[in-house]
Amino acid sequence: MAHRSISFPRRDFLQIGSIPLLGLGLTAFGATPILCDNQGSAKSCILIWLDGGPSHLETFDPKPSAPLEVRGPFQSIPTSMPGIAFSEVMPNLAGIADKLCLIRSVTSPLGEHNIANHYLLTGYQPSPSLTYPSFGSVVSHLRESANPLPAYMALNEFRPTAGAGFLGPRFDPFLVPHNPKSGELSPKDLTFYPGLDEARLIRRKNFLEQLEQQDRQIESKEGSPKPYSALEQAYRMTLSRDTQRAFRLEEESPQMQQRYGDRLLGQCCLLARRLVERNVAFINIHNNDWDTHADLLRRLKEGYAGAKVGVGLVPLLDQAVSALIEDLESRGLLDSTLVVVMGEFGRTPKINSTGGRDHWPRVFSVMLAGGGVKKGYVHGSSDRTGESPLEGAVTPADLACTIYSLLGISAETTLTTPDGRPIRVNQSGEILKELLA
Repeated sequence: MAHRSISFPRRDFLQIGSIPLLGLGLTAFGATPILCDNQGSAKSCILIWLDGGPSHLETFDPKPSAPLEVRGPFQSIPTSMPGIAFSEVMPNLAGIADKLCLIRSVTSPLGEHNIANHYLLTGYQPSPSLTYPSFGSVVSHLRESANPLPAYMALNEFRPTAGAGFLGPRFDPFLVPHNPKSGELSPKDLTFYPGLDEARLIRRKNFLEQLEQQDRQIESKEGSPKPYSALEQAYRMTLSRDTQRAFRLEEESPQMQQRYGDRLLGQCCLLARRLVERNVAFINIHNNDWDTHADLLRRLKEGYAGAKVGVGLVPLLDQAVSALIEDLESRGLLDSTLVVVMGEFGRTPKINSTGGRDHWPRVFSVMLAGGGVKKGYVHGSSDRTGESPLEGAVTPADLACTIYSLLGISAETTLTTPDGRPIRVNQSGEILKELLA
């Protein structure tokens, strides 16, 4: 029998600080978490999602010998991996390429944003009858957070395809939005409502726990599994001083803040490192505007017309991600933290009439680092124009299977839909063993 929702008629009276906004409401909790295996070395994952589809030709897979209409407006530069070149707008990542693991042969049949998003973020092609859970939601489901911070957090924003799917809203990410007025990343409500102090909060918590206990006893008699309490996590998050500190980027030295950069992506990456230090299992960083159908030079490199120093999408990515990887390594966290940089597809192998590139899922690149992958390794390749995989083709299902394995989750782990159907975490992918350290 499915869990009954826990509801409180006097919700407004009992509301506890930030609970409604945390996505931790007291609704049905879904199936009992299933234990995962312990083969992976990654305790945390930081997914930097390049929403819109980044051009592989202007980032990790340039084609310097191809015709101009293919190679585009940027030159290529050597990297610290012998024989491997990156785009000229990625000098920092080129300098630490020997710490990275690249896949240059990801291929998908899906070239529309929403369905491609779903495939890359879940490892399942979309189904009209079922919405599959994303990586972070599966991790959250299988690894209940032991600290005040939720197991799955999204920085800036997140698409529905990065949500919990059939696992239900209990396992959606906790969102840390960007405030465009203040320029800060901060949860909306980790403070008390006016007139609510810690003592009153504790009394309300105790009262709610009594009601919740009664509901558990009823469900136990009905044969339902005993749910764990979202209320407890929300309560701990509201009162925890360390939780409050996690979001205070001003505690970082000016030099560290400058290294990451003062733009949104840099702030997200710096906050992600602080969350990893607090044992958050999965962090999704949402980076917008990679759908570059036109004016590729300005959008990817310059940022604005006449810029003397490039502040477009790629230079900001280069600065923030290189800082993150080096920072994690210096703190001894890189080996236990998987960093993934990807979008839903690549871009066409020829520049279009408006100076941009269109959707191209046939081949594109994904960057990984840390978390049990090889350093200084390139898997697969695209052909001479970046149009198709040349060798080592990788499907999004393969990529998902590998990510799960690195996180210690077997592809055979079974989740349960609300109507009782067993669904494997990954159905058709294979672990890319060549990537594993």
